[in-house]
Amino acid sequence: MNPKQKKKLLKRARSQRTAKPSDYIATLERYNSLFSHFPAIKILINNVLQADRLLKQGLLPQTLPQLLLPDDTQDVIFKTLNETFPAGDPEGDQQWNQLSDALPDLDKKLRSFRDYLEETYGMWAYISAPVAKDLADFVNGRPALEVMAGNGYVSKGLRDNGQTVVTTDSKDWTKENETGKHPVTKIEQLSASDAFTKYQDQVDVIIMVWSPDGLEIDWQLLQQIRAADKDFDFIVIGEKNGATDSKAFWQHAELLDTPEVKALNKHFNHFDLIHDQIYLVK
Repeated sequence: MNPKQKKKLLKRARSQRTAKPSDYIATLERYNSLFSHFPAIKILINNVLQADRLLKQGLLPQTLPQLLLPDDTQDVIFKTLNETFPAGDPEGDQQWNQLSDALPDLDKKLRSFRDYLEETYGMWAYISAPVAKDLADFVNGRPALEVMAGNGYVSKGLRDNGQTVVTTDSKDWTKENETGKHPVTKIEQLSASDAFTKYQDQVDVIIMVWSPDGLEIDWQLLQQIRAADKDFDFIVIGEKNGATDSKAFWQHAELLDTPEVKALNKHFNHFDLIHDQIYLVK
């Protein structure tokens, strides 16, 4: 199985789970204390905890590093304990067992942060405050329309940066997961196609984030945009031929490679196996 197929299957499996990881943050807080003498580990954990604190306050989080434990983590722990405790010291052995036993679960928790965001906040694309600022700089005062907005994190970020945006979502997914259940800004209930039909004469920028893979609503929207008598900037956030958007969309989308695209992705970091990014599509 190639990596893209694996990621898509993992995404589908995640979307089928209904139980919330209620102990996720509590466990990471415990690990933060347990690994308090290991800065490389604490940095990763603290990034996750800080992102969660900001989201709980209704704020956009900051950018994340790649949430992977360094390859030499176990060696560093062993060396540190050897330098701290004499050979055969029971306390040193106890700490080694406790830390090394916790590492697999810590690694799993860090790698599954996106799962936590999806299941707790309905946040699929990780929209940080710096990314929102980059998007706002690109929009630069032009009226925008966000379709399939979910809980509205992109629109919130644009509004926080002084931009005017119409935010829409069909709200079809509220019975399936947390999408649409925790709106962070005002959202009008419209499908992507109906939203474009209604607002195309009032906006200059169209934004689509993490359109569901396998559903050709994105391809339908792209055809509507192309058929319009107006030249729109169409911003798409997703993983090409991966976890998001339909096969037809990626086959037909013309992806621009411009300085503006590079600027839009300046702060769009990859922190896990999903390599989504920001595209300008024609």
